[in-house]
Amino acid sequence: MEEGKKIILFDGVCNLCNGVIQFVIKRDKKDIFRYAALQSELGEQLTKERGIDTSKVDSFVLIEPGTAYFIKSDAALEIAGDLKGLWPVFTIFKWVPTSIRNVVYDFVARNRYKWFGRKDQCMIPTPELQAKFLG
Repeated sequence: MEEGKKIILFDGVCNLCNGVIQFVIKRDKKDIFRYAALQSELGEQLTKERGIDTSKVDSFVLIEPGTAYFIKSDAALEIAGDLKGLWPVFTIFKWVPTSIRNVVYDFVARNRYKWFGRKDQCMIPTPELQAKFLG
């Protein structure tokens, strides 16, 4: 793993999650993020090492290797803070208690397949993006 990179683990069969990853890639002008599906061997290894129960956290995890990891709304806000444009403004929501933020996050996560659908298999990155995807 390259120094200073962060790993976003995402639900590889979720249309919403895949859309979010495409959104992040377009706004990651500092080339900070690398990506892996939660369902991949690497995703399973990284969550297991950190004791993350993927039956309860099954949409996004942000890992800063050797430093910390973030789940649910904390992960979303940490990611927003590193994007180009006005997206870092959303980090103001860190002032809202995590328990309250996660009620909204969990509601969307529970309904994401119903609202946005799901794929039969994980996203296959284009050749240009291949280097950003791990495992």
